[in-house]
Amino acid sequence: MKHFQVDEQQTGQRLDVFLVLQLEQSRASIQKLIKAGLILINGKTGKANTRLETGDEIRVEEREAKDVREEKKKNIPVLDILFENEDLLVINKPAGLLVHAVNASQTQPTVVDALLERYPQMVAVGEDPMRPGIVHRLDKDVSGLMVIAKTQQAFENLKIQFQTRTVFKEYLALVYGPLVKDQDIITLKIARSKAKGRMVARPTSQEGKEAKTEYEIITRFKNHTFIRVILHTGRTNQIRVHFDAINHPLVGDELYKKSHMKSIRPIKMDRIFLHAHKLGIHLMDGTQRTFESPLPNDLTDLLLSLTPLS
Repeated sequence: MKHFQVDEQQTGQRLDVFLVLQLEQSRASIQKLIKAGLILINGKTGKANTRLETGDEIRVEEREAKDVREEKKKNIPVLDILFENEDLLVINKPAGLLVHAVNASQTQPTVVDALLERYPQMVAVGEDPMRPGIVHRLDKDVSGLMVIAKTQQAFENLKIQFQTRTVFKEYLALVYGPLVKDQDIITLKIARSKAKGRMVARPTSQEGKEAKTEYEIITRFKNHTFIRVILHTGRTNQIRVHFDAINHPLVGDELYKKSHMKSIRPIKMDRIFLHAHKLGIHLMDGTQRTFESPLPNDLTDLLLSLTPLS
């Protein structure tokens, strides 16, 4: 643990700038400590942009942060890299692996931990020190394709592709119940519910962010439907929220689910039946590439256990 006291000359400095000078660490690493709540100002947690006042007491819990890093290093996963060049890489993320930590005290290994172990120079790529190189994400319990920037130039390029919706994203999913239409487009808006603490779907007449999810049925089962899903927007939990809203929640989803489904017994899984199957992007030289990841064995086995409708 380290202690510092702000003097008159340091008054008005941002907290992160103050600590960069005091600890001789990168600004990114300092911001990670702050987000983790390991930096206290007069006994209270501060923010990176907090302006310091004369006499402020700063306490740094460095030992805890070091212990967390050491614990993570023991369990860092090996990335399944499908494509790589000097600008970016495309990985096949397994279900159960977080993309990035929520705070620096989190001990569970993440995609970001594996990235920095392999490419330490990527630490400064992007806009958020907690998410170097990350331009999009998959939920922890979802598997499949992700593209990751290795350089700042590639990060900016991919960011524009996602913002302008030129990235092609196709998923495979299993939902409860028989969908009426063989193919359809869901356009319910998505917003965060203060009451429920999660994302919810709302009619287009209400407030919320535009969201567009297209689907096509692959196989109909007695109590389930296997579908291909194309995302035209990239809202948080979009596929999960949209299918829950139309009363066909995804198999294995413990957050967006129905308390009771008539004549349907829930399937117990340790993941969500949702897989990022195809990803189409433009490389830095303008070449368009589409990558594909087959359905994982555990999901294939589940499909084989179901009886298709004749």
